[in-house]
Amino acid sequence: MKKLPLLTLIVVFITTASFTLFQTKPWVVPADKAKAVNPVKSDAESIASAKTLWSQHCASCHGKTGLGDGTKAAQLETTPPDFSKATTQSQSDGSLFYKTSEGRNDMPSFKKKIPDQEDIWNLVNYMRTFKK
Repeated sequence: MKKLPLLTLIVVFITTASFTLFQTKPWVVPADKAKAVNPVKSDAESIASAKTLWSQHCASCHGKTGLGDGTKAAQLETTPPDFSKATTQSQSDGSLFYKTSEGRNDMPSFKKKIPDQEDIWNLVNYMRTFKK
């Protein structure tokens, strides 16, 4: 019985430490990158091009419709964002471009996988189609 309080204390400590280590920190985008303006017009051609890229590179984690419910999402340590939510849609085009290009944690960098910056800007246009 004397070991129970000590065991409880250890479990609480480990749980708290794990939460602190694995909690998602805000993803700060450099101001100059956040202010970048999308040079690609959001039109049918841009959206069609991005839809193909999304299927190839993004849907497995972010889901077919950007809800963060892709087939690999449950395997990740961080939850992919829901692109239909205002918290994601309120980010600047430059921020979405930067995050897609640079990556962080479970989100890989796509600047080598998708080397044409216009393609990443097309993806930003496509991300905008997910808003509610």
